[in-house]
Amino acid sequence: MQLAIQHRTTYHYSSPSGYTIQQLRLHPRLEAQQKILHWEINSPGKRQAFQDAYHNLSELLVVTGAHTDINILAQGVVEVRAPIQGRIADHADLSPLIFTVPSRLTASSGHLLDFARSQLPTERCNTQQALQLASAIQSRVSYLSGSTIVTSTASEALAQGSGVCQDHAHIFLACCHVQGIPARYVSGYIDPESSDHAESHAWIDVWVEQHDYAGWVSLDVTHARLMNDAYCRLAIGRDYESASPVRGVRRGGGNESMSVSVSVQTSTS
Repeated sequence: MQLAIQHRTTYHYSSPSGYTIQQLRLHPRLEAQQKILHWEINSPGKRQAFQDAYHNLSELLVVTGAHTDINILAQGVVEVRAPIQGRIADHADLSPLIFTVPSRLTASSGHLLDFARSQLPTERCNTQQALQLASAIQSRVSYLSGSTIVTSTASEALAQGSGVCQDHAHIFLACCHVQGIPARYVSGYIDPESSDHAESHAWIDVWVEQHDYAGWVSLDVTHARLMNDAYCRLAIGRDYESASPVRGVRRGGGNESMSVSVSVQTSTS
C-alpha cells in the first residue's frame, strides 16, 4: 500500500513575533515495514536536521525577524507493509526499560491504578492481553473529538470517560507503567478509509513476552487492533510531548492561533 500524505501546520500571531523555534518530527521513521518513496518539508526560516533521543528523524526550525505567520508543509509518498502480527523490528538500540518510567501525561492516580491492575494483573503481557487492555480502554473512554486538550493527562481522560486517540494511548501507557511493562507512544498517520477518525493519529508500541517472541508489538488502542498497512509512523516517545510532530516556543507575537490539516490518500503499487 502506498500512502500519499500532506500535513500542513499554520501559526498566526496577533502581533509580530521576533523569534520562533520549533522542533519538527515530520519525517517518517526509517523502519523495515515502511519505505519512503518521496518526502519533502517546506517552511520559512532555517532548518537543521538531527536525530532526537529516540532516533526520530527531526529538524530544528528557527524563524527570525518580524513575522506574524508560519506555514509548515510536509508531504510525500510512503510505501507501507503490515508488520507480521504487529511486530516491529527495532534497530535503535534503546533499552525497553526507558519506556517504563511514567511522564507527566502518563502518571497514575488512584482510579487509574485500580483500572490498570484489574486489566494487567502481572508484570508481563502477551499480544492477546494487550489487545484486551485496548478493548477495555475503548469501552471505558469513548472517542469524542474536542473533549480533551493536548495537556490532558491519562488520569483526567479516564475519569472523564471521553477523549481522543492521544488519550487512549496515554491511558494504555499509564496502565503498562503501573506494572513495569515497557510501552511507548507513536505519532503518525492513518488511512482514513480504514478508520472513522482523523488522518493524523496516535497509537502505541508495547513490549510483549510470549513463547515465540519477545519484543515490540504496535497496537492502535482507539481501534483495539494491531497496526497494519494503513499506518505510517512518524515518531516514538514516552508520550505526546516527546513525539509530537511540531512543538516549540516563540518570543512575542501576542495571541496565537494554530490550524492543522492532514490529507492521506491511498493507492496500490
